[in-house]
Amino acid sequence: MDNSVPPPREDKIFLYSLLPFASVIIAALILLGIILLDTSLPALKEYGIGLFMRNVWKPREDGPGEYGLLAPIIGTLETAIIAVIIALPMSLSLLILTEEMMPNKWRDLVSTLIDVMAGLPTILYGLWGIEVLIPFLRDHFMSFLHEKIGFIPLLSCQPLSGSSILAAGMLLSIMIIPFIYVIIRESYSTIPQSLVEAAIAYSSGWRHYVKFKIGLIKPALLGGLLLGFGRAAGETVAVALVIGNSFHLSSCIFAPGYTISSLIANQFANSMYYPLMSSVLFAGGLFLLSTGLALNYAGVKLIRRSRKLCQAV
Repeated sequence: MDNSVPPPREDKIFLYSLLPFASVIIAALILLGIILLDTSLPALKEYGIGLFMRNVWKPREDGPGEYGLLAPIIGTLETAIIAVIIALPMSLSLLILTEEMMPNKWRDLVSTLIDVMAGLPTILYGLWGIEVLIPFLRDHFMSFLHEKIGFIPLLSCQPLSGSSILAAGMLLSIMIIPFIYVIIRESYSTIPQSLVEAAIAYSSGWRHYVKFKIGLIKPALLGGLLLGFGRAAGETVAVALVIGNSFHLSSCIFAPGYTISSLIANQFANSMYYPLMSSVLFAGGLFLLSTGLALNYAGVKLIRRSRKLCQAV
């Protein structure tokens, strides 16, 4: 459509009629931020910035108690980092396998299964984590690593129950693989055919051909990593089932821990009985919202940059 020609009156009316629906989405996000900030203010006034830098959780019924969110913040970062370290190379490998090596009928089947995985209720992943992942990691992975290289601080603690930061991170990696895969697949599919043909003509082998195409979507890979990190950091139910839910700050990934989301899920029902606890939990939610918005904004910008680069080349 020629942008220099003004749209007909009927089109203008139709476009303006869509504005209220689009505004609801933006208003909901703004309202969410306002509510989180407003309910977090009592805790922020009481503890200040130290709320996010102290490792303490001592509720009191007769007073404000002592609270600090450092342990769940560190747990959130640790589990999300483990998740993206595992998920990104696996998503990239899956992309190469499906897009370059599989016949079309198998490619469509695998892509459909990945989309189904992305839509499964997260509680199912949590239950699978309890019954399968935790026993396997405890008996065949954690114990072996602790016995062989337990002098490394990250692996220094004895894996007792198996519920741990590592278990949560590995479960999250499985959950975000479909998410990252879809993101990088969309960018991979936007590579112009002329560049694909040039890569085939001038590459010295299949490995160089794939490497050339992956190089064109590097910003999308980083964007997928950031979006996957944000997705992993905000997961709640599955993580709460496998992380151990211990308010403990440890350098060992075999130890149980907490994330902000699992802390909110476990403590919110009882927060009404303790002064300021609910406000502290809302402050944790505010931290998640701020972090998620920043990561998602950066990730979307990188993905758009990747698409523009492919179109410009």
